[in-house]
Amino acid sequence: MKQEYPILEYDPTRKALIEPSELIKPEDIPERGVICFFQEVLTSLVERGLLTKISSTRSEIGEHIFYGLEIQGEHLTVFHPGIGAPLGAGLLEEAIAKGVRRFVACGGAGVLNREITVGHVVIPSSAVRDEGTSYHYLPPSREVTPSDIATAAIERTLIRHDVAYVVGKTWTTDAFYRETPDKIALRREEGCLTVEMEAAAFFAVAQFRNVIFGQILYGGDDVSGETWDGRTWNARTSVREKLFWLAAEACLEL
Repeated sequence: MKQEYPILEYDPTRKALIEPSELIKPEDIPERGVICFFQEVLTSLVERGLLTKISSTRSEIGEHIFYGLEIQGEHLTVFHPGIGAPLGAGLLEEAIAKGVRRFVACGGAGVLNREITVGHVVIPSSAVRDEGTSYHYLPPSREVTPSDIATAAIERTLIRHDVAYVVGKTWTTDAFYRETPDKIALRREEGCLTVEMEAAAFFAVAQFRNVIFGQILYGGDDVSGETWDGRTWNARTSVREKLFWLAAEACLEL
């Protein structure tokens, strides 16, 4: 197992010392889940009575709430995954242990091509594994992919609502303050459209646990130029709530 670099020391052993299914009992919650990065959207939906607390877990940053959502006569589990691959993967693990099996995530991402405007929808076809979490779930490789069935459901939903989108690679990194010009150029050359912090880990956990997972991103800040352009990407509340409802509708098809 020992390699020159510890991140490459993948262990295929299925059972870990701390196993989520042994710590967390299955619950009677919807097996289809929407993972939403937009806290202000979740807060608004709670205030409007559209989301109700159905479960929770805790960590050192406090309570992580799992909500229930009724849409089109069906029920979904909804939760915020935190920020970054380790926390996101951990909460995904806990959702799976609780009984959720089919997921669609919605979030924002930096763009590596300024022609992707703020709010433009991107469906990741794969994620470049420039983070650490995925290497503990799958053997080393350059990329990892989402579930075809989830990606197809997302595409059908966007087409049904006449929402323009592009499909392509995303770059998952742990270090948003280390997106250097040369690294950005390298990722652009290999076809990456966006950069974010969780997709590769999500896809790897989903493959390891044999659950269905797809993701929707929207174009946010621009890292393609000589200087960073924030483009007030995280203030687009209407865009973010629309993306949530698209994710929820796509999740209904899984």
